[in-house]
Amino acid sequence: MPAIGAAIREMRRRRQLSTRELAVRSGIAHSTISLLERDRMSPSVDTLQAILEAMGSTLTGFFSELGEAAPSSPFYRGGDLPEIGRTTSISYRMVGINHPGRKLLMLRETYQPGADTGEAFSHKAQEAGIVTAGRVEVSVGERTRILEPGDAYYFDSETPHRFRNPGPEPAELISAITPPTY
Repeated sequence: MPAIGAAIREMRRRRQLSTRELAVRSGIAHSTISLLERDRMSPSVDTLQAILEAMGSTLTGFFSELGEAAPSSPFYRGGDLPEIGRTTSISYRMVGINHPGRKLLMLRETYQPGADTGEAFSHKAQEAGIVTAGRVEVSVGERTRILEPGDAYYFDSETPHRFRNPGPEPAELISAITPPTY
């Protein structure tokens, strides 16, 4: 994955801002910006958003530009898929994180026993997936179904939805979301 810090530093330099000027504009400590730019610290979403807004950019624009600059391969080893969830509850391993102009979010999701996405939520997208192991309870609107290996779903993500593993063993599914929300 491309270094976020180098991209922040380059954006700051193109705007002819010192780290101290950026700190004042963003409300983020000078020392934090310095650590981020040297990739010694990973920014929270809120921190990154504040820094980008202070330079007249957005998260979407930043990652879009970052993805275009990064070399990409059409192939990904299972162990190289970046984790964007939590392995202790719900693991989301992402396919193609560095693909330029990515228009699809493809995930290998693993739900530990009892793991739950929580309160039903919605967003502007469409989702589809196939359960490959274990059991996953999927709720979409007022409908709930327990899916087993080979079972699948496809729905409009603007309908509130929720995922839960009701079983005693980890459950796994392969999913796709478009447009990508991560």
